[in-house]
Amino acid sequence: MKLPLPSFLARLRGLLLPDRFAWATYTNRFGTRRYKVYRPRRGARPRPLVLMLHGCNQNADDFAVGTRMNQLADQSGFLVAYPEQSVAANPTRCWNWFKDSNHERDAGEPSIIAGITREVIARHGADPRRVYVAGLSAGGAMAAIMGHTYPDLYAAVGIHSGLPYAAASDVRSAIAAMRGLRATMDPRYRPSLFRAIPTIVFHGDLDTTVHARNAEQAIVQAGPRDDDVKETVDKGQENGRRYTRTRQSDAAGRTVIEHWLVHGTGHAWSGGSPSGSHTDPQGPDASRAMLQFFERFSVPERPIALP
Repeated sequence: MKLPLPSFLARLRGLLLPDRFAWATYTNRFGTRRYKVYRPRRGARPRPLVLMLHGCNQNADDFAVGTRMNQLADQSGFLVAYPEQSVAANPTRCWNWFKDSNHERDAGEPSIIAGITREVIARHGADPRRVYVAGLSAGGAMAAIMGHTYPDLYAAVGIHSGLPYAAASDVRSAIAAMRGLRATMDPRYRPSLFRAIPTIVFHGDLDTTVHARNAEQAIVQAGPRDDDVKETVDKGQENGRRYTRTRQSDAAGRTVIEHWLVHGTGHAWSGGSPSGSHTDPQGPDASRAMLQFFERFSVPERPIALP
């Protein structure tokens, strides 16, 4: 029986490079999750690490293909890790960003994802000060949670078609938040507890699954806390899609916020591969933009006030 060419190439790649994109399993008292790690061909060590959190009805392999993050990792020398949600935890493989139990440090799914992150750092020699987290949809909402609850672990956050931290506390409020209605913020959220988190946000203005208003709310949460914020807006077109990019700079002149509103795109990873799910092959390359944003930041050496 002949295999389709993409399947044949994927199988051949696995045979030739069996240990460069490999599975592992992490367990703590809150549960067990599989994850996959991609090791780039080259790059100075210790390497930076990007944690990628897939969306609903996706898995690690699908997300890797759709975002093309592994190919970009080869160019930039990043390690990439893909935690995978279990069907037992959510039948549609959504990260449970809307549950109260997943809004706290050292509890629930955040503790598992943080544990995977630390395990990858230890096993693969990643640079502990250059660790980043990004995600799509439910994974984007969980990336926001990780950035807010583990500011000592992640240097920057990428949110694509996701929601801000603590946007909901149950299924009902989650649906309201996804529709762009004012959600009930988790009362435990206190902006003063979190440092300004360098954040890059992508969202399509035709997204009917997660309203683009959530991107604006995520930006407000993560924005600089000083009075000298400078904002610049530029408009452009890339790969067949127009976009509006808003950047915020802190008092030191560093761009710490990027908000890309992609015009004409729905609930899909901008510039992604059509071989993956929930991607738009048109538009700015979100993966490349995120890596370029991430590489400017590292976790501060001085201790961070933790929530």
